[in-house]
Amino acid sequence: MIINPSIFKSYDIRGIYPTDLNKEVVYQIGRAFVKHTKAKKVVIGRDMRISSPVLFKWLANGIMSQGANVYNLGQVATECIYFAVGSYNYDTGIMITASHNPKEYNGFKMVRKVAGRIEAVRGKSLIKIIEAADFLESKENKEIKDIDIWADYLKHVFSFVAVEKIKPFKIVVDTGNGMAGKVIPLVAKKLPVEIIPLNFNLDGNFPAHPSNPLIEGAADQISQTVRKNNADFGFIFDGDADRIFLIDELGSLVRGDITLLILAKYFLKNNPGKGIAYNLICSRAVPEFIEKWGGRSVRTKVGFVNIREGMMENNGIMGGEVSGHFSFRDNFYCDSGFIAFLILLQIISETERNVSELAKELSPYFKPPEINFKVENKKTVLKKIGEQFSPAVSGTVIGGKQDFLDGITVEYNNWWFNVRSSQTEPLLRLTIEADNKKLLEEKKKELVNFIESVSR
Repeated sequence: MIINPSIFKSYDIRGIYPTDLNKEVVYQIGRAFVKHTKAKKVVIGRDMRISSPVLFKWLANGIMSQGANVYNLGQVATECIYFAVGSYNYDTGIMITASHNPKEYNGFKMVRKVAGRIEAVRGKSLIKIIEAADFLESKENKEIKDIDIWADYLKHVFSFVAVEKIKPFKIVVDTGNGMAGKVIPLVAKKLPVEIIPLNFNLDGNFPAHPSNPLIEGAADQISQTVRKNNADFGFIFDGDADRIFLIDELGSLVRGDITLLILAKYFLKNNPGKGIAYNLICSRAVPEFIEKWGGRSVRTKVGFVNIREGMMENNGIMGGEVSGHFSFRDNFYCDSGFIAFLILLQIISETERNVSELAKELSPYFKPPEINFKVENKKTVLKKIGEQFSPAVSGTVIGGKQDFLDGITVEYNNWWFNVRSSQTEPLLRLTIEADNKKLLEEKKKELVNFIESVSR
């Protein structure tokens, strides 16, 4: 059996089916998961990807071979796994999904309950166990039991809002052929809003557009539909529905860090002094507004696992990322696209302003989309960036304040940037923000030229 070690990521497991994820490999992943977690009860959900049913079968067989029972949720959104482990007597959970990756990918998001709290099981934790191959086969006959959590789950997500405060908006919802297409109809039955549905049919081929809403062109359809129908606003989800983006009444996608601020203001009004976690590529406006509103800003590395840990360690009430993950203390410190969906409906209902006006008020700086560079020698390039923009004078460039929490961040009075490594691809990712558009374009050109020159 040949295993590609690169599928075992910092936070999860992701690979191409059936090249990386085949019967032998997935069976071993199930065995290693039980040995690592000492699980007795594993709840499993899966998304709508074409390979998900067969991966479930192979994974379940590996789990049962090590003496654990399997509880099958069927097709669900990723957050349903968090709910099941957090609410019921299951000690671990696995979601079969590759989130927003292209259709040929699949994978596993894994969690366990420790001292009453949910924590992530990192993919890298399993590779050495698999390589050691030190497994004892269970002689017990274990089983797969189907379970239904929908009534309890819906009660949970609706506990975050007062439905009577939500106005009868006309909104567009694009589920991108992903799992939100199953959940939104269940949620909509309890809401006064009119929903114009886009791509609600579950289809792991993603025929409408890429599963990642941030890929160029992915939000074009919802943007046009919002304008054409004079909708109040819209929402677009990714494949496993744990990421959500707000679309304003003009058809423009609201950045995830600005949506985080809309949510943060609401939570701090009801929970003064609490922590709000954000990752370091969010706008400088995020910590500034959080502090202005009486909250405590908690800066973390990129990744929803890091947002969770930042919340738990700093008395956080919620947190979020540019990527559209929003986590909540009262959701087991886990992210939820549907809780964010409902709370945003209530927040927008309670204001007299359009979504575009809300977003503009919270966007004092200029920040373009992330820029990616294909780089093989990532460590070398990061080192050169640090040297070029060091606090000492370097050529014609005077460096700013540096930190290395995640890649390298360099801060000046009127602009800043971060360059970090992708966890899954040979890419460096550049985030840059400035006080005005002219300065942004000037510094962006300078950085792009420098990175490209040292990457050759």
